[in-house]
Amino acid sequence: MAFLIAGSLLLLGRLFLLLASLSRAPPDQAPESPDHFNRTSFPPSFLFGAGSSAYQNEGAAATDGKGPSVWDAFTHMHPEKITDRSNGDVADDSYHRYKEDVSIMKKMGLDAYRFSFSWSRILPYGNVRGGVNKEGIKYYNHLIDELISNGVEPLVTLFHWDAPQSLEDEYGGFLSSNIVKDFRDYANICFREFGDRVKHWITINEPYTFCLGGYEEGDLAPGRCSSWEPGNCSAGNSATEPYIVGHNLLLAHAAAVRLYKDKYQASQRGIIGISMLSKWFIPLNQSKANIDAAQRAIDFMFGWFMDPLYRGDYPTTMRSLVGQRLPKFTKEQSRMVNGSFDFIGLNYYTANYAADNPHSDELHKSPSTDSHVTLIGERNGIAIGPQAASPWLYIYPRGIRDFLLYIKNRYNNPVIYITENGMDEFNNETLPLQEALQDDMRIDYMRKHLSFIRSAIRAGVDVRGYFAWSFLDNFEWADGYTLRFGLNYVDFKDGLKRYPKSSAIWFQKFLHN
Repeated sequence: MAFLIAGSLLLLGRLFLLLASLSRAPPDQAPESPDHFNRTSFPPSFLFGAGSSAYQNEGAAATDGKGPSVWDAFTHMHPEKITDRSNGDVADDSYHRYKEDVSIMKKMGLDAYRFSFSWSRILPYGNVRGGVNKEGIKYYNHLIDELISNGVEPLVTLFHWDAPQSLEDEYGGFLSSNIVKDFRDYANICFREFGDRVKHWITINEPYTFCLGGYEEGDLAPGRCSSWEPGNCSAGNSATEPYIVGHNLLLAHAAAVRLYKDKYQASQRGIIGISMLSKWFIPLNQSKANIDAAQRAIDFMFGWFMDPLYRGDYPTTMRSLVGQRLPKFTKEQSRMVNGSFDFIGLNYYTANYAADNPHSDELHKSPSTDSHVTLIGERNGIAIGPQAASPWLYIYPRGIRDFLLYIKNRYNNPVIYITENGMDEFNNETLPLQEALQDDMRIDYMRKHLSFIRSAIRAGVDVRGYFAWSFLDNFEWADGYTLRFGLNYVDFKDGLKRYPKSSAIWFQKFLHN
């Protein structure tokens, strides 16, 4: 009976959290609009920053001993998969212009900068057998020292999707459990070389996106996808491969965390976590079927990785619906994954309505169909929020508060950093520069999301930082340079000159009170 009562209470808790999203407050209205909303509205130790990733920003793709990554191979072998047939060979050339970029951060008043290491810049062949690239170590030492000397704290991601191509060629990359040892060895070098100054580590960025984009949809490296779409991507099996890759990502993450905690954390006094993407999902209506669908949508996007980290196993819904295609943790693996984080990074951009879809495509099994959920951007002809440039990005600031409260209640209030939050506009290079720098919509986006984050903090959620995405306009994966997420404008037609957009100036004023 106690078990039944506990189960009923858990279900009621879920229903309450999901139904809370249907209250009468307008979707885009922040909970409050104080006259003096600035950094003093947040706890004194709260970190404010902006983010980037190696392949999107660094350039210098084959410079100073760097080996090829899966993204180097993907963009050159399949340029048709990139909207403008571009690549990250040069990107923002931050490899050569890091001092200029750090000076911009200092002027903006950023507390911290989130960036990623290029695995193949440090280990050109992906493993220690192939040797360590001293020039890669030197570059990241210079970048970290430059940040610290300018009062900007480094927050480092070890893996932001650019796995070494040599490991892809050798054993299939993250499709093989061999990747766990090689990732652990790579992490060991990073902790050893940089851990005296890096106090915030992220093992992996957005495992969900890497699994779906790289192994179901095929529009992200390494570009594997469904066997029923021949010619559109490399041969793959979307019914199983995303789950295998997700499993190996979790094991690689846990191995790196255990290493850090056993060997480095006591002396280096840093913390380590993982960054995960999730939308917030709202039932299309208050029917039980759609309320359950919204929960399944969260389970398949966020719970896929968060449940193993918190409970040692995948969500019950995934185990039931995916069945034997979902890998199983051994007892030792479950113990290693369970609790393997000091903090959780949340990348939040948007929200969707969720509708039950009991007849999703049974012939084409994949994470997108296994959940039996249809995601919708509007209800009764009214969009859930204004749309940014990307068709998937509806602006729904309130969702970040609702999702933070959901994490607090479901996962025992972990420490959270908002490691990505932002919106995009089209890259219209016919616009006069001054007009292109006017991004008032982004200012409104940031202000409202920050206000809802503050509301969540006041409700007891342990949020300790906010990183806008992104610091600069950059190579936006399959969209190439057709979209701009940056606070700072990069003129790709005129020597990669940097200019602050209105949002960078607003953020600077916000941070300087």
